[in-house]
This record gives sequence, structure tokens and C-alpha cells, in this order.
Amino acid sequence: MAGPGRLAMRALSGCGWVRGSDPAVLSRLRDEAVVRPGFLSQAEEDTLTRELEPQLRRRRYEYDHWDAAIHGFRETEKSRWSDASQAILQRVQAAAFGPDQTLLSLVHVLDLEPRGYIKPHVDSVKFCGSTIAGLSLLSPSVMKLVHTQKPEQWLELLLEPGSLYILRGSARYDFSHEILRDEESFFGEHRVPRGRRISVICRSLPEGVGPGRPGEPPLAC
Repeated sequence: MAGPGRLAMRALSGCGWVRGSDPAVLSRLRDEAVVRPGFLSQAEEDTLTRELEPQLRRRRYEYDHWDAAIHGFRETEKSRWSDASQAILQRVQAAAFGPDQTLLSLVHVLDLEPRGYIKPHVDSVKFCGSTIAGLSLLSPSVMKLVHTQKPEQWLELLLEPGSLYILRGSARYDFSHEILRDEESFFGEHRVPRGRRISVICRSLPEGVGPGRPGEPPLAC
């Protein structure tokens, strides 16, 4: 049975999953800011959530991130997964990353409470390589990308539970991205109520860094 987040998205499915300030931006970022709705089945989403819950429950929600990018969150990094979850992550790798890209062994897990949000930021090249791919669990949300030099250029990504988003290239380096707080959570004119959201984020290896963990904490990828 579909969860409440998936049911809430059915009314918006005719609107598409990516909106932009103009056709040129949509065309330019067509392969660089990608949303794949329904990437996970409900059973796969439940598998990941059940595996993550015990580890997340041991942590408290925080309201001051070390780089001030996140509010109302708890996070962890995970390298060991069940066979079922590992199979899902292998599908993410095949869908989002090229054969010449190496992934960081630690997968970033970010848990936002219903009032939590991620402020606009550009992920540092010290911590993340050229591609970031995230699975969205539990709640729909809206990710907004804004060009750092030309703020009139923007994209909105509608992220339903079970969807996969991919940021690469110009979308990764030239645009900030954020997860909108509940009172600002609109996709165009459509309200997208926020609940608790878990994201499971895979990152390509930064250039010049060996496999494993970078020397400093990750940003809010």
C-alpha cells in the first residue's frame, strides 16, 4: 500500500517533476538536475527506513549545523548495509554515476524533522565529487536550485517518497540547492506539505582523494 506521502503526490503528478525559470535553463540542466519518481517501490522504501531507524533513534535532532546549512536534523554516515539495501544502492550507482566514477564508501544519511530544512548552499569540492544522488524517504519535499551569479535562473525539483534525484555538472557547481521549509514548500502554485524526511545520499569521490572518508565532515549534500 502506498504511504501518505505518495498519496499526497498523486494530485501533482500531472505537473511534472522539474520546473524552471525559463526553457533555456530547463534545457541546459536537463541531464544535470534529474528527478526519477518511483525509483523505489514501497517495499524498498520500507526496507531502507527500517534499517536506518535504530541508528537514527540514538541521535537527537540538532538545530545548529557546523556550517549553518541545516536546521532541525540528525545525520549519520553508513558503510555497512543489509544485502537488500546494498542492492538498492547498487541500482543508485548504476543510474546516477559513470563507470569511471568512484563512490565514497560512506553513504550520508540525513533525517529532517517536519520543521527542518536545508538552507541554500553549494557543496564543497573538498567533500563531494562531481555527482550527488539522493533517495527521498517518508515525506515529499521541494528542492530549489538557484544560480549563484544569476539568481533569476532557478529550478524546482519535486521529490516524492521513493524518488531519486541526481545533481551533476553545472547543477552541482554553479547552482545552490536547498530543501524548502514547510511554510515555503510549494512546487509552483501547489502546496507540498512537509513531514519528516530521510535522504540517503551517495557521492562521487572528490578529485585527488583516495577511497574512504574525506578528512573533514561533509556538507549538507
